[in-house]
Amino acid sequence: MTEYSVHLISRLYPLRYLFNRPALVGRLMRWLVLLTKFDIHYVTQKSIRGSIVVDHLASLPISDDRAIDDDFPDEDVAIVTSLSGWHMYFDGIANHSGYRIGVLLISSHGDQIPRFVRLAFLDRYPATNNIVEYETYILGLETALELGIRQMEVFGDSNMVLRHIQGEWNTRDVKLRPYHAYLELLVGRFDDLRYTHLPRAYNQFVDALATLASMIDIPTDTVVRHLLIESRSVPTYCCLIDEAEFDDGLPWYHDIYQFLRLGAYLEAATAKDKRALRQLTTRFMICGETLYRRSADGMLLLCLDRTSVDRVMREVHAGVYGPHMGEHMLTCKIMRTNYFWLTMETDCCQFV
Repeated sequence: MTEYSVHLISRLYPLRYLFNRPALVGRLMRWLVLLTKFDIHYVTQKSIRGSIVVDHLASLPISDDRAIDDDFPDEDVAIVTSLSGWHMYFDGIANHSGYRIGVLLISSHGDQIPRFVRLAFLDRYPATNNIVEYETYILGLETALELGIRQMEVFGDSNMVLRHIQGEWNTRDVKLRPYHAYLELLVGRFDDLRYTHLPRAYNQFVDALATLASMIDIPTDTVVRHLLIESRSVPTYCCLIDEAEFDDGLPWYHDIYQFLRLGAYLEAATAKDKRALRQLTTRFMICGETLYRRSADGMLLLCLDRTSVDRVMREVHAGVYGPHMGEHMLTCKIMRTNYFWLTMETDCCQFV
């Protein structure tokens, strides 16, 4: 490769950063020095979505006299609508600890009712995977009937149970016939039931419930409260910032500036505080009368005080060229614009 000019086509942004950054230090510079003996030109890979259809048509050519049928293959599929009301998801699992089944009922308002059961009758009545799937489906129907549900759409990854209950396949296994007869009695108590085969990848929550039941051993006298799963959109430290912070009118970098300019510490500073300040100031420098912070790649970032922070965030986020990016991207964008302050990430999270 040393005798040729190489065009590196890639969408790896760290490589683009390595080849295009004007100033590099440390390990990045050592990597770039090792690559200088090769004539490498980085080229950003374009989107390949537009060429997928062209490649597919090129691989399946047709003759000029062949008519192209562009009709929809089954127009009845286009008018199928989802049953408004309750949805049921079911799944079972088997491992060295035994058999576990899980059911999830979802109302039209999005309320979720999970239920999972451990099958403890295996010593007297040997079970198979198909029996476990029937037990799971029956558990879901019984739970729905207890709640007074008479219309429901059923989703499951057991194609066998769904085919049997719809009459498409015959139940030939002797051990499954009692289950099938009882299942037909339960189905007859519903006004409307619809079935949809769901791949396992889209049935993860119920699969997790069944796995949870197989991993833990709950004593008989233990009461398990409702399972609460929360979702957090921002890191914890962004939610616990004390807004009533003491403001003495000085910028956040006042101590750093005074130490770099005069070598002075605060009057009440302890030995630990002085050591921390000396370590902190290694990344800062004064040019003229302005304080800068040296980034990891050697670029100088202008340190901003509180009066300029809001204006910079608003301009970068929603200014003339502002793309209204997320909080973490906004932090990186401001640093690429060569600005810095200590609480950048927290302030950007709160701003966005």
